[in-house]
Amino acid sequence: MDAAIDALLNPFSYSFMLRALIVSVLVGVMCPILGTYVVTRGLGFMGDALAHAVLPGMVIAFMLGISPFLGAVPVGIVVAVLIGYLSRRMSLSEDTTIGILFAGLFALGLVLMSVAKGLPVDIEDLLLGQVLAVSSSDVFATLGLAATVMVVLYGFHKELVFNSFDPTGARVIGLPTTALDYLLLVILALVIIIALQAVGIVLVIAMLITPSATAFLLVRRFTTAMGLGALIGSGSAVVGLYLSFYMNLPSGPAMTLVATAVFIIVALARRKVA
Repeated sequence: MDAAIDALLNPFSYSFMLRALIVSVLVGVMCPILGTYVVTRGLGFMGDALAHAVLPGMVIAFMLGISPFLGAVPVGIVVAVLIGYLSRRMSLSEDTTIGILFAGLFALGLVLMSVAKGLPVDIEDLLLGQVLAVSSSDVFATLGLAATVMVVLYGFHKELVFNSFDPTGARVIGLPTTALDYLLLVILALVIIIALQAVGIVLVIAMLITPSATAFLLVRRFTTAMGLGALIGSGSAVVGLYLSFYMNLPSGPAMTLVATAVFIIVALARRKVA
């Protein structure tokens, strides 16, 4: 019994693991909460694009010696609004607009990384996450972003849900559907930025979608799916962090694999019951 308790507590005797735990739990909660909107609206590709498109902002922040949040947040918001604007104003599909900005901005970020010298991060850290390297200021920045997202979602939850399921009806009753679309995109950008340090650019979409998709296999009510998805996501993040510590695995992929395993188990169990 004592050995089991020691195994649970020992990792968090290190300050870097405690910081990683806080950020990982925030990611595990925030991603699935917003992921319920993403799954409902079919915005998975949008999330992936935003995760890649903020790379230039992060690289510039590293070049200036400031927190990557300070570079990623404005770039993420601008890109989210720009995607919404271009897809509405130009005769291009949303997927086409997303693809163009996704590829162009990610390429710009890679070029900046190749030109800059002595950056305190490499492309592998950005792609796979570096949650074990987060600083105290990063933790506070993550808490601030997460609090902002929760307040906005709480304030506009009913309108966002209505607009997600019935945009035409929302427009008819006078809801500002365009503004709500932009708001959802901006929140999506903020949550992706929160998740980037934990799971990285490549895997952020998995933590955004997989726990929410798992929850929708078990429940149908939107708010229940949000809560269950947050539980699955935070649990996956914590278990992945333990696996990372004891098995010397990269933390982001470990968290993602746990979330994916939970989805597969639930999907198989549900099919067997059916």
